[in-house]
Amino acid sequence: LPTMKMLLLLVALLSAALLASAAPPTCYSRVLSLSKEITESFKDLQTSKTVDLCVETLPRLYLDIHNYCVLAKLRDFVAYPGCDRVVEVNELKEKARSLYTILISYCRRDLVFLTDDCNALEIPISPPIEHS
Repeated sequence: LPTMKMLLLLVALLSAALLASAAPPTCYSRVLSLSKEITESFKDLQTSKTVDLCVETLPRLYLDIHNYCVLAKLRDFVAYPGCDRVVEVNELKEKARSLYTILISYCRRDLVFLTDDCNALEIPISPPIEHS
């Protein structure tokens, strides 16, 4: 009998672990990961040596999904007329369009904007410098 209880407990724990890892992403987690992916792709694009010079004219794309101004930032970036011939920029615009759609459609009621400071989206906050 104690062996049977232990076996049932082990099966319950394993199935709970499997269900937890297979859980679908929440709106918040999806938006957060996509915004980080877009921000990193933009940084990579700007530092790439092989990309067209028009990339330098693109609007800055630092995203903070807790800032209400992120909606206007995404709209402006997607509507920016330059660099249409650069594949990487078109891919980035498509990701930005997806993020905007998720923010205003699917996650509209799930997200809470903590600020509406548009200037904060122009200059990314640097991580603190650690002193040794």
